[in-house]
Amino acid sequence: MENCPIDVAQAAAFERDGFIIVRRLLDAEEIELLRDIARADHELARERSSRADGEGGAVELVVRNELPEDSLYGAIVRSRRIVSVMERLLGDEVYHYHHKMILKEPRTGGAWAWHQDYGYWYNNGCLFPDLASCMIAVDGATRENGCLQVLAGSQRLGRIEHGKVGDQTGADPERVTEACRRLERVYCELEPGDAIFFHANLLHRSDQNTSDRPRWAFICCYNTRHNDPYKESRHPRYTPLAVWPDERVKEVGRLQWAVLCGRG
Repeated sequence: MENCPIDVAQAAAFERDGFIIVRRLLDAEEIELLRDIARADHELARERSSRADGEGGAVELVVRNELPEDSLYGAIVRSRRIVSVMERLLGDEVYHYHHKMILKEPRTGGAWAWHQDYGYWYNNGCLFPDLASCMIAVDGATRENGCLQVLAGSQRLGRIEHGKVGDQTGADPERVTEACRRLERVYCELEPGDAIFFHANLLHRSDQNTSDRPRWAFICCYNTRHNDPYKESRHPRYTPLAVWPDERVKEVGRLQWAVLCGRG
């Protein structure tokens, strides 16, 4: 796909490390629209669910499989700048697997245990680990408010067995301990609008939010066409994704914000 916003070095880094960080993926107006809309979104507030982290806290999130055309969330998922990167990194046409908002509130936001996304997506009938996610920082992400942590290169370990950790699904602690000894742990500190693209087999976690600042993040998850699941699950099978010009993000966001403010 043309107009891919990453270069050869970044693609090589993804192959080696399992992730790349892209600064200012969303510009100042786009991330302000996303933050304001998400904070004012009554449906998002109603759909919140909570998952205990096994460490005395809980993470709140909202997961969605649908992409309505009047939604800023859908416009971001469809945006050429993200889809083009995904297709370059995964080497195939991609489709929307699902998207979610992670809501780590000040002082109360829980942790995520070490896990691979393919650790449980495997059970949805995906034969290959050829999936990836783009996590966009809605708020600044720091060590203090529970930023994403990754083990660089851990996607090359292959899929690790997973089990229950609180209400979450976590990777085998014995293997995680050994991986942590051998691989570099990277704290992915992000400014609002920055994004991290990461492979479905990359080991990652986050700590509890012990700060006075929220740490919300929007995550777009994609599967490849050749990896169409062989069975039905709660996430969709392959459907061609209509890719939109990047300009649609602001257009849809402004309209949605106007509606939320009673001006639409």
